[in-house]
Amino acid sequence: MATADDTAYRYRAAVPEDTGAIKALDGSFTTGTVFQVTVTEGGFTLRELPVDPPLTKVFPEDTPDGDNEDDPDSRTFVAEGPAGGLAGFVTVSYSAWNRRLTIEDIEIAPEHRGRGVGRALMGLAADFAHERGAGHLWLEVTNVNAPAIHAYRRMGFTFCGLDTTLYGGTASQGEQALYMSRSCA
Repeated sequence: MATADDTAYRYRAAVPEDTGAIKALDGSFTTGTVFQVTVTEGGFTLRELPVDPPLTKVFPEDTPDGDNEDDPDSRTFVAEGPAGGLAGFVTVSYSAWNRRLTIEDIEIAPEHRGRGVGRALMGLAADFAHERGAGHLWLEVTNVNAPAIHAYRRMGFTFCGLDTTLYGGTASQGEQALYMSRSCA
């Protein structure tokens, strides 16, 4: 059992009964800054810019079903809040060919953010990565999710790529996908 802010959270592997709570979790965010992406001849640059009014982003429903225990290379871990109920989850998958553990999704309920829940869930992902022999953790994040980018950087992730077309034709059209990684060493 992990604690944060003197409040106990319980962390465990997801079970099929968690599916409804995972799908119902509010993964939206509000931010006063976004990262402007400029593509250059040699790569890309990022510049954090204020936005006024603040941007609120609600993601379309695309959550895991919580029932991936049949796949030995995929897991969903959940955090239960001190009063019960789902505080957050992380879904990961391992690819043996490149020894990469992909963070498929990580969401923390707004009332539990800033309390170490995301860091603890990322720790479970890293433990699973070590079990599988992964060399690194890898994730994708939209350039407008400055709060998540800052959190990932505090957890040791660095930028490793950009896709300016990933969100084309979706509700996120105009945003850019940033890729971040962290060594498992």
